[in-house]
Order: sequence, then structure tokens, then C-alpha cells
Amino acid sequence: MMRISSSAFLLAIMLIAILVSESFAQDSGTVKVFILAGQSNMEGKAPNKLLEHQATDEKTKQLFEHLRKDDQWIVRDDVFIKFLGRKGPLTIGYGSPGRTGVELEFGHAMGNYFDEPVILIKPAWGGHSLFKLFRSPSAGLPGDEKLQAELEQAQKRTKNNNEKNNKNDPMPTMEDIKKPYGSSYRNMMAEVHETYQNFETMFPELEGKKLELTGFVWFQGWNDQYGAEDEYASNMKHFINDVRKDLGVPKLPFVIGVMGQNGSKQAKGAMLTIQNAQLSMQEIPEFKGNVKAVRTDELIDKAAEKLYPQWKERFEEWQLTGGDHAYHYLGSAIWFNRIGKSMGDAMVELLQNNQ
Repeated sequence: MMRISSSAFLLAIMLIAILVSESFAQDSGTVKVFILAGQSNMEGKAPNKLLEHQATDEKTKQLFEHLRKDDQWIVRDDVFIKFLGRKGPLTIGYGSPGRTGVELEFGHAMGNYFDEPVILIKPAWGGHSLFKLFRSPSAGLPGDEKLQAELEQAQKRTKNNNEKNNKNDPMPTMEDIKKPYGSSYRNMMAEVHETYQNFETMFPELEGKKLELTGFVWFQGWNDQYGAEDEYASNMKHFINDVRKDLGVPKLPFVIGVMGQNGSKQAKGAMLTIQNAQLSMQEIPEFKGNVKAVRTDELIDKAAEKLYPQWKERFEEWQLTGGDHAYHYLGSAIWFNRIGKSMGDAMVELLQNNQ
């Protein structure tokens, strides 16, 4: 297996590790830091308009009462979030544009658990697989046969496009094929590094405090169903080990949101393979007690699931129940909130196990 290497990337990782290890201090000036990473479902897909409706609807408002005060969404003064180009105190709206994700309930859980303030760093990009873009360094690159096949496909697409559109784009090279592997992993680390370097400017309320990396949450899996499912367990193990190594926290608590778009139905095929791979991480001897997988299918919003097959015909009703397709957990605010709370509960359990 070839290895992904880059001197600039290695230097950045060293800087992150130094920053993290130097700031891993226990005092009254500590800020607890959590990384929430993954693809589109970690971005968050519950429409804010849906949250606003369900938080005031008699049938559902009790599910949101702990997130509101005086008929308004709580804006935490002790939990802060950086989601790519956005930052601020935690409240609704830190998902995809106009939407909210698991960070809302998870952040509230962490803020309620700790006396210290909390920062959530959320590097999440839709459509990014663990096999390719989130692939971590120790997983190396795929074998020569796989890379060569990918190169030939890319060259064929370019050739056809040139002929169809009378263009003269250059043929992709093997370096072009290799370059994207691990790019989201590196970008994730860059997000962490940027936050550590600039948190006092991003969040002036935290000036003079020290950051302590406290936990990691992973919510991803959809894109690996298409030919990479059998490698998921291996790549996930590499990923956990590399995150811990590169950030200098060998037993960093790690919560995995097990993909569960199957909802009330039994998962099968590639989805089941990935579910089992994610669940298996907590059984690996060196991960026992510091990795926990949370089933998300068991948290299904059954009202949204029941209505979804008729969402077009009953669109107005659907907008008051869900807000997206099945691969985005139906855009259900209830489902996303349940997942975030379960992730928070799992993190607390891991933290207590490692006290």
C-alpha cells in the first residue's frame, strides 16, 4: 500500500499536536473542545422553519421546551460553535443554510454537563466518503489496480467531453487521481488548527483561556455504500487511530453516529455492512471504553416516516413534519435532535468511564 504524504500536511499536524498537548490543562480557565465531523448529515438538514413550527405546536412543543426560554430559542453563552465560515454562540441555524443539525442537542448536552465553556468545531462536507476524501494517512492509498482503473475512467470522461464540446482539456494524470485522497481529513485538521490559533478572536468571551480537546463525534457513511462498504471497518479504525495520534490525545473519546436512514425497516446490503462496521469499532480491544456507536435508526421520527411516501401530494402537511429526503433523515427536526441528544449521552458515558 502506498502512503499519503505531504511535508506541509505533516508540519501542520505537528503544530496542531503541539497546540492541543500544550492546552490540555485542567484549571478554571479551560475550554472543552469537541470536533463534530462527517458529511451532509453532520452538516444538518432540519429546516429552521420546521423547528419554529414544532416548537410552538401543541402536539410537539414539549420536545423542544428545554431548548427555549421566553418563547425564544436559547442562545448559549457557554457553548460556541465554528462551522466552516460561520461562528458564534450555539443556537439553531448552524446546519446547512437555513437548517439545523445534531450540534444543537449535542452542544446543549455538553454545556449542561460541564462547568467550563465549550467549543464545537464542525468540519462537515456533503458527499465526502471515508474511502476517499476523509481517508486518513495510515490507511494509505488504494492499490495500483484501483488507482489505474480510476485514472482510465477519468481520462475517458475527459476525452468524451473534449469531443462532445470541442474542447482540449488536458488528460488527467496519476497525480491528479491521488491528490483528492485524504483532502477532507487534511481540511478537517486545518479547521482544528485555525480554531486553536484564533479562538480568542473568534470568541472574545474566551480570551485568556486554554483549550482542552475533549471528544470527537463522527456522523457519516452514505457515500461509502457505493463500492467501498467492505473497506469501511478498516478505514474507520485507521481514522480513529490517526485522529488521536495527529491531535496528540491517545484515548480521545470517540462517538460514532451509526448510519440509520433505513429507519423502521431492516437495513440490508451495503448499508447493513457499514452499520456493522461502525458498531464493531466499540468492540475492538483498544477502543473498548473510549469508542461508542449510537444507533440512529432506532430514533426514527415515525410521523415523518409515515408521511414521507406522500410528501408531494401532501406537501403543506409535509412542511410541518419533515423537510428532506430519506438520505437526510427526512429533514426531521425531531430525528436530528434525538440523534444529537443520544450522541451527547454517549459522550458523557465515555467521559465518565475515563475519569
